Amino acid sequence: MAKREEILDTALDIVARVGYSRATVRELAQAVGLSQTGLLHYFGTKEQLFVEILRRRDEVDRRLLEEPFGSAADASPDLGRVFTALVRHNAEVPGLTQLFSRFASEATEPGHPAHAYFRDRYATARDLVAELVRDRQTAGALPVGLDPDRLAGLLFALIDGLQTQWMYDPEIDMADQLAYFWSLFIPSSAVATAGPSDAAQSG
Repeated sequence: MAKREEILDTALDIVARVGYSRATVRELAQAVGLSQTGLLHYFGTKEQLFVEILRRRDEVDRRLLEEPFGSAADASPDLGRVFTALVRHNAEVPGLTQLFSRFASEATEPGHPAHAYFRDRYATARDLVAELVRDRQTAGALPVGLDPDRLAGLLFALIDGLQTQWMYDPEIDMADQLAYFWSLFIPSSAVATAGPSDAAQSG
């Protein structure tokens, strides 16, 4: 288990720097002192290795978001700030963003090794965000007329779409675009109080 964790941590760093297409099994194996066969012994196939790298990325992202914005102790975090921070972080690890986007597209095929991962990830993430939106509605921070389930689906569609555009044009500020999108749902009274710049940061 310790070696498997070392492999995933090392692979996460390498893929973040060089991207999926340039991170070979040989390079990953050499980085942890194994042969290619020895490396794949822990995961089965190259595709399954990269699925596990994505799972490790999720764990790291979760910790990054919990530290500044609260975890389970905070039942109603500031969603605008949380997701703006997430896409800003994604821009800092282009290789992992490339891996996620590429696998997300390829894994629509039911037989792809990452199909179940993405299916379950999207379902869980949509349910979680929808529940958080309901909490924010109860707190008066989001309009009660919003459909939480639809908003959750649209949010992830926006994030994935922005990442695709950003990979073609790195000058696109994904965090700024997402902050603007989120500001559209802030009650008018909150916007009047906070002002334009603060409104984009609220949620």
